Amino acid sequence: MIKYPEINPNIFSYKGIHLRWYGLAYAIGFTVGYLYLSKRLKRFNIKGLADDLFLYAILGVILGGRIGYVLIYNFHYYIQHPLEALYIWKGGMSFHGGLVGVIIAGVLLAKKYGLSFYDLADEAVVIVPVGLFFGRVANFINDELWGRVTNLPWAVAFPNGGYLPRHPSQLYEALFEGLILFITLFVLRDRFINRKGLLFWMFVFLYGFFRFFIEFTREPDIQLGFIYGLTMGQWLCLAMMIIGGIEIYLRWGRYGDKD
Repeated sequence: MIKYPEINPNIFSYKGIHLRWYGLAYAIGFTVGYLYLSKRLKRFNIKGLADDLFLYAILGVILGGRIGYVLIYNFHYYIQHPLEALYIWKGGMSFHGGLVGVIIAGVLLAKKYGLSFYDLADEAVVIVPVGLFFGRVANFINDELWGRVTNLPWAVAFPNGGYLPRHPSQLYEALFEGLILFITLFVLRDRFINRKGLLFWMFVFLYGFFRFFIEFTREPDIQLGFIYGLTMGQWLCLAMMIIGGIEIYLRWGRYGDKD
């Protein structure tokens, strides 16, 4: 068993103002994404496209992620404390809600510039795993979203987890949903970028696939527990795999070249 390093979640504090690792992770993810897309979106020759995509993406992630968490993961609590749904600084963000939020933002932005949604989505999903990587590392630093109890030699004794030996599931997710997913999409990018939607749906399928299995090592949300033997995250990822798999099949086959 490995002792948790107990890293301070605040990088520094000054007169009640805190710079947290989690906030820094979001900042790094968005910055890397902006720099990458600023270069990639030049092929559309549309002034301000990267800047608008950056703004729309931030709004989609924050609003979608928070609304998704409130509705999917803790609705019973927030229906009794509605004002606290606005307290995003207290945590509680849903990846699946953020994904829906970004999709909606992407559709609106594509319509504004007369583009296809997939013109933007296929480029953006390649760099998204980088943000997911930093986000999961920040979860580890914040001592949150830890895994289930295990006797594996690399188990970590998280303070908030009762100092029990647990899977460092945040790091599993950082590796597979972040690093491996990024490398996969980056390697396939130039080969599939002209088959609209294929990269986007590969991201959806692979993220769902990786997280579905990693969730077997992750502690379920205490307010929800298991739902017919699976976590809420697994049910949502199962839907991602089914929809993503169907879309990949259609776009890989004879319908793919007609998009």
